[in-house]
Amino acid sequence: MDIKKGKLFVISGSSGVGKGTLLKQLVQRNPELEVSISATTRNPRPGEVDGVNYFFTSKEDFLKEVENGDFLEWAEFNGNYYGTKQAWVERNLNKGRNLILEIETKGALQIKQKMPDAVLIFILPPSLEELEHRLRGRNTEDEATIQGRLHEVKREIECSKNYDYRIINDDLEKALSELEKLVKSVIR
Repeated sequence: MDIKKGKLFVISGSSGVGKGTLLKQLVQRNPELEVSISATTRNPRPGEVDGVNYFFTSKEDFLKEVENGDFLEWAEFNGNYYGTKQAWVERNLNKGRNLILEIETKGALQIKQKMPDAVLIFILPPSLEELEHRLRGRNTEDEATIQGRLHEVKREIECSKNYDYRIINDDLEKALSELEKLVKSVIR
């Protein structure tokens, strides 16, 4: 019996939009979905396990893999590299697994070029004002950081026009239901 190839879902959204909460609940409610594992050069945090949370690697090895074209997408953040290994994703999709990858817009568009069947979903805030309120409510960042994030949000929202689907997270349960229906319709 042939195994039906799995689907790759790429989910992006601005900081503070609630995509992490949505994804966690989506995966909990739908065991046929798995979160993709990214590679990184940063050190493991307490409790993180290689091959479970991330594939931890050296910068030297990571850059060799970049040269070899081993990544669907990759980026540098705060002096560390992060990327999605193409062979790992393809191997899991070929086993019939449905993968979800949470990444930023530049990486998502890199993936869409290499894997046109990937389904790109962007989580939008109800409004820029509401997102600013959420970011300020965290009380974790200074004014300059908040302003930088808001500037980035405008770029990401413009970029989201290149996504297959856009979901507004104005109500968590409503957004989760919409996301769940979308994913299930694609998997069928």
